[in-house]
Amino acid sequence: MNSFIITPTLIIYTICTIGLLIYGLNCYIMLSLFARRRKVAKRALGEMQERQGDRSNCDKMPHVTTQIAVYNEINVVERVMRAACKMKYPAGKHEIQVLDDSTDETYDLTERLAAELRAEGHDIKVLHRDERIGYKAGALDIGVKQAKGEFITVFDADFVPPEDYLLSAVPFLMEDPKVGFVQARWGHLNRRRSLLTRVQSIGIDGHFIIEQIARNWNGLFMNFNGTAGIWRKEAIETSGGWQWETLTEDLDLSYRVQFNGWTTMYLPNLIVPAELPEDINAFRNQQFRWAKGSVQTLIKLFPQLIEAKVPLFKKLQAVIHMGGYIVHPLMLTLSLLALPVLIISMDFNPPKWIFAILAGPLALSVIAPSTMYIVAQKSAHKNWLRRIALMPALMFIGVGLAVSNTKAIFQALIGHESEFVRTPKSGETEIKNYKVKLPLVSIIEVALGLYCAYSLSIFISTGHFLSSFFIAIYTAGFLFIGLLTFAHSFGLSRR
Repeated sequence: MNSFIITPTLIIYTICTIGLLIYGLNCYIMLSLFARRRKVAKRALGEMQERQGDRSNCDKMPHVTTQIAVYNEINVVERVMRAACKMKYPAGKHEIQVLDDSTDETYDLTERLAAELRAEGHDIKVLHRDERIGYKAGALDIGVKQAKGEFITVFDADFVPPEDYLLSAVPFLMEDPKVGFVQARWGHLNRRRSLLTRVQSIGIDGHFIIEQIARNWNGLFMNFNGTAGIWRKEAIETSGGWQWETLTEDLDLSYRVQFNGWTTMYLPNLIVPAELPEDINAFRNQQFRWAKGSVQTLIKLFPQLIEAKVPLFKKLQAVIHMGGYIVHPLMLTLSLLALPVLIISMDFNPPKWIFAILAGPLALSVIAPSTMYIVAQKSAHKNWLRRIALMPALMFIGVGLAVSNTKAIFQALIGHESEFVRTPKSGETEIKNYKVKLPLVSIIEVALGLYCAYSLSIFISTGHFLSSFFIAIYTAGFLFIGLLTFAHSFGLSRR
C-alpha cells in the first residue's frame, strides 16, 4: 500500500485514539471528584436548609418571576401552566410569564388558560411574538426586561415543577448574594414509556448525578441546563443578558455569568420531572442542537476562558465540558479507519498484542462512561441493578448518534447557522402529532452499520477478537439508530 495513504491514515487513527483516551480518563476524573466532595457538600446543603426553615408565609421573600418558554407545545403547555400556578409562595410575590411564540393553536390555548388562571387570582400573562427573533433566547430576553421579579425561574413547556420548588430553591439565592443561578435536577415523567426513554433517563442521570455534582461542588464551571433553574436577574443583566449566537444560549450565559464573578449552586435533591423525547427523530434533533450549540459556545467563549484568572485545571475542564461532543467525530473516524488500519497492519505482520493496545482507547471510551452511568444509578435508585441492564442499549445509542452529531460539530466549526429546532413532546394524552421529517443522515447510518458489519467479519476471520467486540458495538449502534429512525418516521410504534 502506498505510504502516501498509510502515513496519514495511521496519524489520524492515532489522534482519534488519543482523543478517546482523554475522554475516557476524564470520566474517571469526574467520578473521583464526585466521590471526593459528595458527603461534605451534602451535609452543607442540609445545614443550609435547616437554617432556612419554613418560609411559605415570610414577608421578606423576594418577588419571583416564573418564565415558561413555549413554541407549538399544545400537548403539554396546560400541564406546566397549572403546575406553575400551584407552586407555593407568599401571596402577591409570584409572577408567571408564558413566553409563547407559537404559530399553531397552542397560542389560543395559552391565552384562554391564562385568563382562567388570572380569574382564580394568579399573576400570569402571555407574551407573544409574531417573529421568533433569537428563538428561545430572544423570548427569555424580552421576558427579563419586563419581569417584576428579583429572581427568575425558567421552565420548558414539558416540565412539571413540584409545589415546593420556589420555597426550596429561592432561599439559597437569598443566603448568598454571589450566587448567580441555582440549578435543580431533572426527573423523568415518561421513563418507562419505551426502551428509548429508559436509556435516555440513564444518560441524563449520569450528567445530573455525577457531572453536575463533580463540577459544582469542586469549584469548576457548571452550566445552567436551560430549564428547572432560578436566575438572579442582576446576574443576567450584568453579564450581557440572553444572547443567541449559539444554539445553547443556556450554556453560553452560564459561562459568561461565572466569568463575571458570580458563583453557581446545584441542588441534586430538588427534582423537577420532565418528558423525555419518545421519537428517535426528536431525540436526534435535541442531541444535534446540544452538540452544535456547545461547540459554538466553546468557540465564542474560548478567548474569555483563556483570559480568565482561574486554575489551569479549571480551564481544561471547561474545554472538555463545552467540547465533549467532539467524541462523536472521533468515534465515527475510528469506525471508518478500523478496517484500513487492520489491512495496513497485516502487511507488516505485527504481534497480536499491538491490536490489544490499539483497542485500549476504544475500550476506555465505552467502559468509562458506562462506569459513570452505573455509579449514578447506584447512587440514586434502589433498583439500580435492573436499570443498568440497559447499558448495552445506551452504548448503541451513544455510538449510533455519531454521524448526526459529527454533522452538527462540523457545522459549528465552519460557522454554519441553523434554526433552533425545538424538541416536540407528546404529553399524557397526545392532542397533536408534531411529526419530524425523516433525516437523510439515517441512510448514511444504515450504510455505515453495514460497513462496520463487514469490518467485523474481517476482524473475526483474522482472529482479532478483542477489537471485534468494539467493532460489534459500532455495528449495532449505527444499525439501531438508522433503522429505528426509519421505523418512527413511517409511523411504527414508539413504545
